[in-house]
Amino acid sequence: MSTLRAYTFLDSLQPQLAADVCTTCRGYFPVPGVASLFVEIAPGMAIHSLLDRALKTSEARPATIVVERAFGMLEVHHEDKGQVLEAGQAILDALGAKEQDRIKPRVVSDTVIRGIEPMHAMIVDKIRFGAMIEPGLSLLVMECYPAAYIALAANEAEKAADIRLVDFTPFGAFGRLYLAGTEAEIDEGRKAAVAALESITGVPEKK
Repeated sequence: MSTLRAYTFLDSLQPQLAADVCTTCRGYFPVPGVASLFVEIAPGMAIHSLLDRALKTSEARPATIVVERAFGMLEVHHEDKGQVLEAGQAILDALGAKEQDRIKPRVVSDTVIRGIEPMHAMIVDKIRFGAMIEPGLSLLVMECYPAAYIALAANEAEKAADIRLVDFTPFGAFGRLYLAGTEAEIDEGRKAAVAALESITGVPEKK
């Protein structure tokens, strides 16, 4: 029996987030402005069956699929929002679930480093897949649970503020987000990211 962990629909994929997805995905590259859906389930292997259902019932295109023993995650996108919603409904039907059955996300950690030191910036730049951070800028490091919701946090932060998307990881034990910018822009982006996560309805995870 598979359980729905995360289900998050993005109405318009922002340019930096779309570019970041393209740096690591092995599927069909999304372009800015497309609608996108991130789904996370447990256990991981069932994600293949769900992607199969989504592709057979819609014209949505997959950018990525991640299979871990504990969790599985997929992303699908299309210029037509209706096609993405149709893919999502097929996934929900296959799970025998509704959108509100997803786990309500929580922010696990949320740290702003102001005026990052040059050697710290260099290390972050070595591990990132997105934009670079320069010494003196501020860095937001955020973790959320379940992991796939970090895509929503990144997308809404980019909508709200003039930030640089350094990196994001929407799979695994926790979702991780790195944003860079001036102090004011990072504070604004952080506020939008947290608000987006807090706006998601769902059920508390069973302990």
